[in-house]
Amino acid sequence: MDRLAFLVDKARGLRKKLVVAGSDDDVVLSALKMALEHSIVDPILVGPSKETQLFAVQVGLDLQRCQLVDCSKEESARKAVEIVSKDGSLLMKGSVKTGDLMKIVLEDQYGLKVGSTITMVSIFDIPTYHKLLAISDAGMIIAPTLEQKIDMINIAVKIMKKLGVERPKVAIIGAIEVPNQKMPATLDAAILSKMNDRGQIKDCIVDGPFALDNAISEEAAKHKKIESPVAGDADILILPDIEAGNVLYKALVFLANATVASVIVGAKIPIVLTSRADSDKTKLYSIALAVNLC
Repeated sequence: MDRLAFLVDKARGLRKKLVVAGSDDDVVLSALKMALEHSIVDPILVGPSKETQLFAVQVGLDLQRCQLVDCSKEESARKAVEIVSKDGSLLMKGSVKTGDLMKIVLEDQYGLKVGSTITMVSIFDIPTYHKLLAISDAGMIIAPTLEQKIDMINIAVKIMKKLGVERPKVAIIGAIEVPNQKMPATLDAAILSKMNDRGQIKDCIVDGPFALDNAISEEAAKHKKIESPVAGDADILILPDIEAGNVLYKALVFLANATVASVIVGAKIPIVLTSRADSDKTKLYSIALAVNLC
């Protein structure tokens, strides 16, 4: 059973404008073809028209159903952000580099910053896990501070609640299960857990530090005599840094055959920003997730 397919069903017929920065990408265009079949989006393709048309033919995308803005790949990120800033469309990364796109998104002149932490949330359907699992952050915040981790929790909780998880269980991940002053991530975990106990972080259950196995395996948690409502049953994993997040993301996709939907949140609009190596299905689900968050 594909547990992320419901995202497409929920977004069906909504037809949100979606601006693609760097439209000369065959996998992105393949995902857009599927999104059009479900009436999820009305695409605006920004990039070199000749290359975009060639890729569209390869994947069977009908460009008559898309708006095409011809420009060089180098110009496409800024042109796409300009369009989004004027009409409130959704934004999607195509062939452009992540850093190049996000640098422009964060420029004050476009008004897309709203003062919140901007973070990446990825929702995984892992064949060996008993429910959907959200991970933050695998692609945006390099070394999150305690304050940023609070925002990461709050953002991920809001997303999971929109997806039907009423009181998400949040595991703060480190290398070990006890606070250790030489491992700042474990100290942050203890603080975040206490803040949740005091009602300073709401609408969820936060616990940690957890090593990864204790957060997702009830058997591992029992073996280490960890008693927690989060242990072995986490809905959300907060990773200590981008390296841990990125490695886990790619390990789940390429070694565990997981399906994933990812979105950048915290700006004025959700941004569909996936890895260039992600499949067209991942990009479709990410588009659907962003549409559902509008």
